[in-house]
Amino acid sequence: MSKVLVLNDKFKKASEIELPAKYAEVNPHNLYLYVKSYLASMRSNTAHTKGRSDVSGGGKKPWRQKGRGGARAGSTRTNVWVGGAVAFGPTNERNYFQKVNKKQKRLALEYALNDKAAQNKLFAIDSIAIQSGKTKDAAKVLDALKVRDVLIVKKELDDKTLLAFRNLANCYVIDASEVNAYLVATYSAVIAEKAALETITKEG
Repeated sequence: MSKVLVLNDKFKKASEIELPAKYAEVNPHNLYLYVKSYLASMRSNTAHTKGRSDVSGGGKKPWRQKGRGGARAGSTRTNVWVGGAVAFGPTNERNYFQKVNKKQKRLALEYALNDKAAQNKLFAIDSIAIQSGKTKDAAKVLDALKVRDVLIVKKELDDKTLLAFRNLANCYVIDASEVNAYLVATYSAVIAEKAALETITKEG
């Protein structure tokens, strides 16, 4: 059974919390499906080319059908002509949405949390708050954790803490309602307030 490392106010290991046993039984394919859907939803879908009906001009037949000794041509706007349309090009009408049901989203989060705990990269702490709102104070938290990058989860995100962490490139601060499997899996470590972790694990 994977365990969450509980830290004291100096970010040293103080105790452990066990994750629910069912988390270890989740199929990793649920995480794959969720991440695939999440990334697909972020696609901007701006690539667009014009088909024959979109290109202006080309209404007149460029030359007579027979007698020239050359190939037939009905329009100067086909895809084989310079200035013509694009054949089978991308259009902004494409829909990249991939459905993932509520249960799969939950299973993906449970697997991601369990995986981080198995790597000893899931931490819990009573509170994370930077009352000064200064980035240098927030940087000290990351130095104490000694991790490459970290997802910080608060029960309720306050303005001062957000202000302190937002300029640090190797961390991301969210509240418990924003947690998802993609974010948990992306960051090398996750540190959550105990209250936030309780909210996350009791849902579903």
